[in-house]
Amino acid sequence: MPLNRRKFLTRSAVTGAGVALAGAAAPAARAVGSAEAAGSAAAAGAGHGGKGKPVRRYALTVMGTTDLHGHVFNWDYFKDAEYEDGAGNAQGLARVSTLVEQVRREKGRSNTMLLDAGDTIQGTPLAYYYAKVDPITAKGGPVHPMAQAMNAIGYDAVALGNHEFNYGIETLRKFEEQCRFPLLGANVLDAKTLKPAFPPYFIKKFQVKGAPPVRVAVLGLTNPGIAIWDKAYVQGKLTFPGLEEQAAKWVPRLRSMGADVVVVSAHSGSSGTSSYGDQLPYVENAAANVARLVPGIDAILVGHAHAEIEELRVVNEETGREVVLSEPLCYAERLTLFDFELVLERGRWRVESVGASLRDAAAVEDDPRITRLLSDEHAEVVAYVNQVVGSATVALTTVEARYKDAPIIDLITKVQEDVVRAALAGSDYASLPVLSQGSPFSRTSEIPAGEVTIRDLSGLYVYDNTLVAKLMTGAQVRAYLEYSAEYFVRTAVGAPVDVAVLTNAGGRPDYNYDYVSGLRYDIDIAQPVGSRIRNVSVGGVPLDDAQEFVFAVNNYRANGGGAFPHVASAKELWSESTEIRTRIAEWVTAKGVLDPVEFASVDWRLTREGVPVF
Repeated sequence: MPLNRRKFLTRSAVTGAGVALAGAAAPAARAVGSAEAAGSAAAAGAGHGGKGKPVRRYALTVMGTTDLHGHVFNWDYFKDAEYEDGAGNAQGLARVSTLVEQVRREKGRSNTMLLDAGDTIQGTPLAYYYAKVDPITAKGGPVHPMAQAMNAIGYDAVALGNHEFNYGIETLRKFEEQCRFPLLGANVLDAKTLKPAFPPYFIKKFQVKGAPPVRVAVLGLTNPGIAIWDKAYVQGKLTFPGLEEQAAKWVPRLRSMGADVVVVSAHSGSSGTSSYGDQLPYVENAAANVARLVPGIDAILVGHAHAEIEELRVVNEETGREVVLSEPLCYAERLTLFDFELVLERGRWRVESVGASLRDAAAVEDDPRITRLLSDEHAEVVAYVNQVVGSATVALTTVEARYKDAPIIDLITKVQEDVVRAALAGSDYASLPVLSQGSPFSRTSEIPAGEVTIRDLSGLYVYDNTLVAKLMTGAQVRAYLEYSAEYFVRTAVGAPVDVAVLTNAGGRPDYNYDYVSGLRYDIDIAQPVGSRIRNVSVGGVPLDDAQEFVFAVNNYRANGGGAFPHVASAKELWSESTEIRTRIAEWVTAKGVLDPVEFASVDWRLTREGVPVF
């Protein structure tokens, strides 16, 4: 019988979720010293149970990373320098490799395994270069640096992330071919057959002298939002049902196959929320739901949310047992350790305790093996991003772009407007006004006065988004602007304005706040949500709700990312596969000189009852 999602997800609603935050009292796994863990036989200890019978125990460590996003080295390609932040973090698989080898020495290599929870091949110029500039899909093309590094480190299995699909299925399949470990996705199904399109699980046996082997099953789950965010690549080819449903299907199978330990690697956060509203019936951040609703899981490696969760204990509602969740910080800044202690009972291994901890990449140096392996690829990308494509008459920055109309964001919207206008020339829509959307992705991007390089422009547009033209009415645009204005914290007239707390109301990230150019409007932050957009005009004339517009928008937003109203369902007039960042570089190269006179416009301002805030 197919699983009834409504009953499945609401059967426990009356009692609420059984979640205990990290820090609650929890049994810790027995510490195993390096000498004791020198081999699998030594790692299986003996104690005494009732009536003097010896008790066999085995200590196992499962390591995990997530959201690596193409970070091999502790290097900021946008700044052309070693990565650094105010918290003292360090990034990259070269650092993680050192941590992994430390753990293997401590625990015994034969008593450990290494997993990842997805988002591997997108996120840095290094990842972009080998997807688009020197693509791995070309005949005789290179091996992806992430495949090289992860193969060398010795990953056992990796769950698919949503960003794995950003470059299309062909690139993903080529990456899969280059990996010496499986890419898991139990809820990635062939749209026609509804059979798994990728391996759902991976099982590894750990040999124990004088006892049955310990079988560890890893179930891979990814994000249902792929159906929205990469619709252009996956529609009609792949479908992505909910994590809870697929875990409920596969975990019992894994137990029936003899799994002593079940670990889920889930590219899904723990909050239970979705950024796409009700566009999909499946939860985006469902990891805690899986733990709470699906019996038989021992631990979940959490991804997608870019959060740091050392240990989260969730009570399974059917068994009353705790499931341990952990999410290491993204970009290879942390490594999760799940330490299991198992006891042999009646010829079967049973998990007696699980504890999770984190290790910090900043505490170690790069593994020279990884440095040597990928130094040539790194140097090639550094040279690429430092190519000069033009010059700027003044410095442009995003420092104030969250709350002031900044010319640097106007550069994005102007390029998009020009590309879409050219694409629609001669069409039935050529005479319509073109509006263009842009977001302040980064608070630190800067295009310096003087020479402008690819890395300067890439730092402005950090995502691999592509451009789409939609048909929208004035009323729909007005609703779109109102939704975007929810980003600001309501601030009464006369109250002090602190820019540090003025934005990100309700936890909305900067990338889900949009400028719209091609019209003028005020955002009255003294007003409640839904009543903030004032004085909207086009060409000096008040906005006509019935008027039609061409809306130039990135594919993430066009497909429903951020749950902005109307845009996902609006008629699509045109789209392309060239990245917006590439279009910006082409535009600057063609102009030669980057002068705000050619792209800057005054489109919006913050007000309080008609009085400008700044």
